[in-house]
Amino acid sequence: MLWVSMANLNSARSLQAVTAVGYHRCGPGLYLQVASGGTKSWLFRYKSPVTAKQREMGLGALSLVSLAEARDRALECRKQLLVGLDPIDERVRRKRKQVLQQARTITFREAAEQCIASKKPEWKNIKHGNQWTNTLITYAFPVFGDLSISQLDTDLVLKAIEPIWLSKAETASRVRQRIETVWDWAQARQYVEGENPARLRGHLDKLLAKTAKVKRIKHHAALPYKQINEFMTALRGRRGSSVLALEFMILTAGRTGEVIGAKWSEIDLGTKVWTVPADRMKAGIAQRVPLCNRAMVILNSIQSSHNLDEHVFPGWRAETGLSSGAMLVLMRKMAFGHYTPHGFRSTFRDWAADEAHTFQNETIELALAHTIKNQAEAAYRRGDQLERRRELMDAWNNYIEVRE
Repeated sequence: MLWVSMANLNSARSLQAVTAVGYHRCGPGLYLQVASGGTKSWLFRYKSPVTAKQREMGLGALSLVSLAEARDRALECRKQLLVGLDPIDERVRRKRKQVLQQARTITFREAAEQCIASKKPEWKNIKHGNQWTNTLITYAFPVFGDLSISQLDTDLVLKAIEPIWLSKAETASRVRQRIETVWDWAQARQYVEGENPARLRGHLDKLLAKTAKVKRIKHHAALPYKQINEFMTALRGRRGSSVLALEFMILTAGRTGEVIGAKWSEIDLGTKVWTVPADRMKAGIAQRVPLCNRAMVILNSIQSSHNLDEHVFPGWRAETGLSSGAMLVLMRKMAFGHYTPHGFRSTFRDWAADEAHTFQNETIELALAHTIKNQAEAAYRRGDQLERRRELMDAWNNYIEVRE
């Protein structure tokens, strides 16, 4: 860089006349920087009182900031240095404070809506986003939705979740987690600062009862596998799309969402394989499902003149699948309402553990599309054992087949 004496740089005319690329001293710590393209801007050069390192702070372009203004700004910087403040750090602090002051107009509701919009791409389906929105609308917004996000504190969080902390423990836990996430999002945006008032560990857990000690996890009620013949007899005595869907779900050990969302484009009748796409699988990985003889009978019994985009088990309207509660309603009508459709996965699992001794646990877990939590075991898993699983599902079909 070229260093020029400040002697001739004391007027607007002299500054305009400078063309040499480099730093041109115009006062204590104040320099005019001329870039290779001819652009001119002000710099304040100083040694940081914190790190003792040389730093440069931009003060604006010459076209916008006059010599007098630049000298005033440099003087302010020197005053900060006298009291041990770093001018660049102080500017960052002031800017953050200004952003926080502006953020006081952003309500928790607005922050939540923006947070949800930013997270939607990572969610598997619209239903998850709706659950997020609905729980906040029901429990958080009435308490502090219209308050500034910066006003949210521990007392307000408790006011929202404490009434349901024990009576609706799972819901309360999700509401707290979502409030915590919205706060974290706002903090990342520099709308708020400080500790998250919805944090559980080391904070709310000191104020709220430990739900694990007062609640018991309620699993999906499962029909005992030795009663499956009785249930299947009753089921086959009925008609309707939900009847076929429920039997198909039992035969494939699938999940409700996987079955009601099934489309003909996923079914290969030739190879007897149903391929569930990744976006409908809990683990986010596509699953090939072998179809036993009875499952094929069900598919072939449905009208064959179908389009590939149509649902295998349509709802009231042809363009939609069954609702998520259709099979549960069916079971209630059958006087089996104390069990759940999802519970048949446990029915299958119990049968496999007690009766299917020729099949390894890995094959059974693959049939249930369970994620392997043990990373070492997962690393050694090879393939999806489609044909071995076909044998397993045929054995399950044989066991649950109605005996005349």
